[in-house]
Parts: sequence; C-alpha cells; structure tokens
Amino acid sequence: MRISFKLNGKEVACEARDNTSLLDLLRVEMGVRSVKKGCDQGECGACTVLLDGQPVNSCLVLAPQLMDREVTTVEGLQEDPIMRGLVESFIEGGAIQCGFCTPGMLLSAYALLRDNPRPTVEDVKRAIVGNLCRCTGYVNIVKAIIDASERMRDE
Repeated sequence: MRISFKLNGKEVACEARDNTSLLDLLRVEMGVRSVKKGCDQGECGACTVLLDGQPVNSCLVLAPQLMDREVTTVEGLQEDPIMRGLVESFIEGGAIQCGFCTPGMLLSAYALLRDNPRPTVEDVKRAIVGNLCRCTGYVNIVKAIIDASERMRDE
C-alpha cells in the first residue's frame, strides 16, 4: 500500500506492506539508523520515536497507521535547542555508555522537557520508564536530563 506522512518535517511517500512496522520502515526502507531494533516487542524503548509529538515504540506501530501523521526521530531535532541541551548534558554527564539506548532516551527526555521544563527526578524517571539501558546507566541519565532542564532555565 502507498502511505504518506511527515518524517522529520518533510512530506514522504512510500510503499509498505500492511504488516510492516514503523521501525522496519524507518531503518530498512528509509535508512534512519538512530531508531534501534531491540526487543521488537515494545519492551525496551530502543526504537522510540515521536509520533505526532508523543513518544512511541516504533516496533508496535504499523505502517498504515502513519497516514497523514508526523514522525520525528533524533535526526529531525538536531537544531532544536532542547535536544541540543540534552545531548550536551548526556555527553558532559557521562550518560552515554554503549549508546544503544541513547536515541530513545533522548526522545523520551525531549518530550518531557518540551512539556515540562522543570521536571522533578520522579517526573524524569516516569518519562523514561519505557526505555531500558543495557549498561544500567540510569543515575547518569536521570542527572543529565535534570541538568539539561536547569541549563534551559539559565539560558
């Protein structure tokens, strides 16, 4: 079937079978490598993207569900001040270890800070609950998100 949607701010159209996941469409068909294939069951968050601005596991979204919707990956937010602050805080705070979970963590954190620029530690933990870190770097990840929120307030 032919589907059209917005990917990182640009209209795209492609052919996809009705059982193709958004994850496979992005990685295999469109070459978007920040979206990682982890569990393929919606448990790990490695495939997190923003769908109409909300974090979702792209392995659980089917291609036909994308019609006339907007998908955002970290590539689409490279110039966004919130994302830039998050990336800087992740790097400076040692919140990136193997890096596998990082894109999904960043997108979940981005959605949180976009909607709540002054989150508590509990808010951050709730926001990333669906994102697993294989390296168990949660302390540094939570701290980096809080640091990014403080950096936003100082600017």
